[in-house]
Amino acid sequence: MPPPKDVVKIAIQMVGAIPQLIELHQTKPLTSVLKDVCDAWSLPNAERYALQYTDGRQTYITESNRREIKNGSILRLTTSPDQEAERLYSGIQSNNSDVKTDSLKKLASLSQDVTFAQEFINRNGLKQIFYIVEEGNATGEMLAHTLKAFMELMEHDFVSWETLSAAFIRKIVSYVNMNAVDASVQQLSLSILENMVPTSRLLFELVKKEVTLDRLLTHLQVTNAQLQLKAMALLIALLLAATDTERRDMMDYLREKNIRQFIHKNIIHSSEPLGDEMAHYLYVLQSVSLNLCERRMRSSMDPYSQEQRELLHSLRQTAFESESEVPASNFSTERRRSLCAKEFRKLGFTNNSNPAEDFRRAPPGLLALDNMVYFARHTPSAYGRFVLENSSREDKHECPFARSSIQLTLILCEILHIGEPCSETAQAFYPMFFGQDHFFEELFCICIQLVNKTWKEMRATQEDFDKVLQVVREQITRTLSLKPTSLELFKIRVNTLNYSEILKLRQTERLHQEETLAVPVLELRERLKPELLELIRQQRLLHLCEGTLFRKISSRRRQDKLWYCRLSPNHKVLHYGDVEEGVHSAPIESLLEKIPVADMKMLLVGKECPHTKEKSSGKQNKDVLELAFSLVYDVEEYCLNFVAPTRYEFCLWTDGLNVLLGKEMTSERMQTDLDVLLSMELKLRLLDLENISIPVTPPPIPKPPSNLNFCYDFSHAEQ
Repeated sequence: MPPPKDVVKIAIQMVGAIPQLIELHQTKPLTSVLKDVCDAWSLPNAERYALQYTDGRQTYITESNRREIKNGSILRLTTSPDQEAERLYSGIQSNNSDVKTDSLKKLASLSQDVTFAQEFINRNGLKQIFYIVEEGNATGEMLAHTLKAFMELMEHDFVSWETLSAAFIRKIVSYVNMNAVDASVQQLSLSILENMVPTSRLLFELVKKEVTLDRLLTHLQVTNAQLQLKAMALLIALLLAATDTERRDMMDYLREKNIRQFIHKNIIHSSEPLGDEMAHYLYVLQSVSLNLCERRMRSSMDPYSQEQRELLHSLRQTAFESESEVPASNFSTERRRSLCAKEFRKLGFTNNSNPAEDFRRAPPGLLALDNMVYFARHTPSAYGRFVLENSSREDKHECPFARSSIQLTLILCEILHIGEPCSETAQAFYPMFFGQDHFFEELFCICIQLVNKTWKEMRATQEDFDKVLQVVREQITRTLSLKPTSLELFKIRVNTLNYSEILKLRQTERLHQEETLAVPVLELRERLKPELLELIRQQRLLHLCEGTLFRKISSRRRQDKLWYCRLSPNHKVLHYGDVEEGVHSAPIESLLEKIPVADMKMLLVGKECPHTKEKSSGKQNKDVLELAFSLVYDVEEYCLNFVAPTRYEFCLWTDGLNVLLGKEMTSERMQTDLDVLLSMELKLRLLDLENISIPVTPPPIPKPPSNLNFCYDFSHAEQ
């Protein structure tokens, strides 16, 4: 007879004793359970003991988390959190350096547990840690353990970062600014400052003042990848916490110091593989840099601005200054205006009498004017060729330079997400961004010439303007998806992807999506669906069996903590547990936490998840919402909370869990996979029917014959 739901069978270990196998009644108070366990080993003072997991997490069992204990769990009897906190509080004050170092090391490990952390902080333990740091006598391993313990204690949000003393902060800053300091100490110091910066304006200003950009750039040039990563993390934290003006000044300074060239050479193209966190920071740096264009993008042209009018007229002068031998100043005012209007019309302005009106729409606003002036000044031959070539065409076939430039600038802003806030988890950056100064302007120069080229290929007229720009958008996005490493490579690829290639790709994709609408093919498609859906289900379960590495994400920062989850080969148990940084796969034996599939109740996604509801009071992150899902299990409806590393993993895991729950797969990836498999299977089934048209309706059934005399009569044959 199976044990009741509120009873779990577990093992309890203690050093030097034979393990106890007990039935833990979840309704029985923990104090009584501990009393029984201590009595079995003849241990007095049961209140001085506690139960703890043996999986390396060192998590204490409390009344609030005891329901997480599952059948087969192995616990150990250890000193209670209050006793351990008291012992370590005394140990870190010891005059014996070995005792002090060991106590700090144990403190750094145990502080991950919220119960112990609360006990230690209640004893004013943080004050003692402050004293060790401020005193300045601790170095090397001892100091590293002290800073690690401080980080873990602060992670529980019991104490505000704003309560830190100025002396403590100055000491942390000194570790960052000193040269002869242990690398692990500098890494932890950088992490402490990174967490400090977003909490208040005062702390941001203090860190920005004390840790210069030059110092961070020095850390970025070391060979230690972890130190390089932490320096980049602090730099990004400073950029995100800065005001628009401060951010612009910081980015200008970094540009002067050639940070782009260094990143391109020593990070993107280094021999070390680029980790997820560094990829995220490069994405943020790219996003922050591109967003510096937002102010111009959202600013309309001021017709009374002398500077803006001069920029506008410089376009006309560059294009037509050599066309007339007589200076325009010799003409009458009316004739000069007429000449200017004619030249602005040739440049492709919609309002040639007052071209400033063309820049009233924001976005793209003045950013479009900036791009046009950059193109005219830095590639005058290409600019002159563009204008001259279209001036000589028939009116209806000329490609309007100004109108095209304004629309192209808007398209580039949308593709590059200029003006949008940075994602907290995205990693998609363009390697070529860090390989080129004035990236946005140079990209525009390539793409505006692409507009003219595509216009000619399409033999477009003014009525086809939107169609041409739609094709150009597709050319740009398809080429960017290939992640070219340089603008030169982008230029080659985007020009290779001409209009005829776009048509071929569209046709191929349309055939893949639609196949054919013939009724027999649609019927065959429906017959194939169940078999292919089962194939997708098996693939999803196989992916769950292989397992995935998940990252824990807090509301303040991206954490280094990782955990792994995988399904057992017999599809009956879900195993999970914490893993160390650098581990890419974990065997089932090392994952001590289990959830029987039979106990699984439902799957929650997005805003329905408890771990996204907890963050709803702060800044909501759309990427976390899109990648979050929770598995509800057991009669008490506990939740195992996930944040998938990618959208692909999110789709595979939610599909797989729905299969285990006996529900339909609902992800967009499932539909994509099904369409691909159906397309391939249909082509194989219809391979012999190539070039044979399939009728939309089946042929009519002929009328029955007037008699059946043509049938063979077996009775007569026997006679």
